[in-house]
Amino acid sequence: MSKNSEEFSLIQRLPNYVFNTVNELKTKYRAKGVDIIDLGMGNPDQPTPKHIVDKLIEAATKSRNHRYSASAGIPKLRLAICDWYKRNYNVDLNPDTEVVATIGSKEGISHLMLSILSPGDMVIVPNPAYPIHIYSVIIARGDIQGVKLSDDATLIEDIEKKVKELWPKPKVLTISFPNNPTTQVVSLDFFKRIYELAKEYGLIIVHDFAYAELCFDGYKAPSFLQVKGAKKVGVEFYSLSKSYNMPGWRIGFMVGNPKIIAALKKVKSYMDYGIFQPIQIAAISALNGPQECVGQINEKYRSRRDRLCEGLSRAGWHIEKPRGTMFVWGKIPEQFQKIGSLEFSKLLIKKAGV
Repeated sequence: MSKNSEEFSLIQRLPNYVFNTVNELKTKYRAKGVDIIDLGMGNPDQPTPKHIVDKLIEAATKSRNHRYSASAGIPKLRLAICDWYKRNYNVDLNPDTEVVATIGSKEGISHLMLSILSPGDMVIVPNPAYPIHIYSVIIARGDIQGVKLSDDATLIEDIEKKVKELWPKPKVLTISFPNNPTTQVVSLDFFKRIYELAKEYGLIIVHDFAYAELCFDGYKAPSFLQVKGAKKVGVEFYSLSKSYNMPGWRIGFMVGNPKIIAALKKVKSYMDYGIFQPIQIAAISALNGPQECVGQINEKYRSRRDRLCEGLSRAGWHIEKPRGTMFVWGKIPEQFQKIGSLEFSKLLIKKAGV
């Protein structure tokens, strides 16, 4: 192999994926017979609701559904997405120009950055962040600027300060609420202020809404698109992985600004032939069908949240109960803070099988 072929500059910018590191540790200790309690990656472990699985089976028996599909999603799915947004958030969408189906949010975000960034374009991402929010930019040869994820008012101020001090000016702001991993939630007023920032500084807003319906204690997460005019400045991603227990199905969508939608559609038309059509048909059943399952899934996570937080509290590790996502997020116990989160996680596996 030549020297040039060994020097893959992009790969050198990508660290080992954090969940791969965690999975390697789990595999190592399970091979030793350790019964691991897996509190790592947010991977739903409950079955997909029966009516969704039944629709998949029905659609999969029809040979016409085994052909290549449409990279942007079949028309009936895009219409179901529009209806779902109208019912849940009173947001009107055009199924032809403001909706595109994605192979999960992770694929969509990655290809979106390839669609809209030029080499060196700047993207602001509050941190800590879901890894693809950062590394999709790196893969697209863009540059990342982080701001510390803090309370609403401080975060807005920090973003504006960062925008003002950067040159060239940033092109994109990627946000996600309810937040992975910190569980932070925001109000619609927060999104209104984000919209005003976007208008003033010419930012594209990308909102990852993966945990839209995993909310507790009376809190309902707002959609960025509920802000009047939001479609002029940005887009929003949604995934069926969490709300409908469909993580392995790999299906989600992006909605919002027609120009940005068109850019992603064009790139996807070269990159893929769409999601397996029976999965798209089953997704229509998920979005349009009985929604009691969403509440039941939510209740399962609330119950787990309460049991974990209360158990940790009894052990002397006090963590505030989150109002959103499937995670519990808190500071490392004081006596372990010097070693950092990864080394603390390794200790949990080694000493406690967690």
